[in-house]
Amino acid sequence: MQPRNMSMSGVVDLAAVKAAGEAKAKAEQVRAEAARQGGSAAVSPSALVIDVDEAGFERDVLQRSAEVPVVLDFWAEWCEPCKQLGPLLERLAVEYNGRFLLAKIDVDANQMLMQQFGIQGIPAVFAVVAGQALPLFQGAVPEAQIRETLDQLIQVGEERFGLTGIAVDADADASAPAARPAGPYDALLEAAMSALDAGDLAGAVQAYKNVLADDPAHPEAKLGLAQAELLTRVQDLDPGAVRRNAADHPADVTAQIAAADLDLVGGHVQDAFGRLVETVRRTAGEDRNAARLRLLELFEVIGSDDPRVTAARQALARVLF
Repeated sequence: MQPRNMSMSGVVDLAAVKAAGEAKAKAEQVRAEAARQGGSAAVSPSALVIDVDEAGFERDVLQRSAEVPVVLDFWAEWCEPCKQLGPLLERLAVEYNGRFLLAKIDVDANQMLMQQFGIQGIPAVFAVVAGQALPLFQGAVPEAQIRETLDQLIQVGEERFGLTGIAVDADADASAPAARPAGPYDALLEAAMSALDAGDLAGAVQAYKNVLADDPAHPEAKLGLAQAELLTRVQDLDPGAVRRNAADHPADVTAQIAAADLDLVGGHVQDAFGRLVETVRRTAGEDRNAARLRLLELFEVIGSDDPRVTAARQALARVLF
């Protein structure tokens, strides 16, 4: 996620260090001016998702990016994957509560923006942070990967540019849909626990998936599924053989992933995280992505509030960016 300097007259300037410094100074000037005028007013949750066109790009994206990371969703009505990704991004924009702003760009109506960003296929997702363009991902990727990318984006915004987001007034949006009730999942969760107690890992996995099929964000089901899948992966492993293989073949990503799974099951959380962060650091391409995705899965097993996860996320961000 290397920053690129953005302007409406041309897209890229790869002298990222100088550009980032200039962008940070400009963002600080914008925030100081806003503070002198009384600060920015809180916005409603519905205002966290906006439609942007070429005429409003300077105002709605470049200027706003001096106070909050702006995520750009390039989409089109005829794009089926866009119909899956768009609602997910909109839900996450509200959930993240002002830590980023989602700007939706219809490529059919905004061909110049599509060309300036070098879009080859949609959906394509970029971000603009303090005037700097950051390519995020292309295609309908899994929610866990999107969340990880957003967390890293927000961290970059805070650490490099001092962006702390925008205030949100939940009561200001009377038209915002009410939160969906969790639903009657007690029986399914109990079935999952019973399956775990009986050693039926496949049954537990399926029970948790049944909950998540209806409520993808259900925290207990997400945690349970991550744990059940981890136990499934390690149940037939020979710990001694796995650890010898990892020690003898430090460049073997599959060996390191298997060893990290065993580390976590054995309670060596920081060892598991450190092993995979180091694997991400020294690999590239599909190998790097495989190690990164497994690390995200292990984060789910421990829980996002655990300080060890927070530290590992920061370490991952450093080796990725």
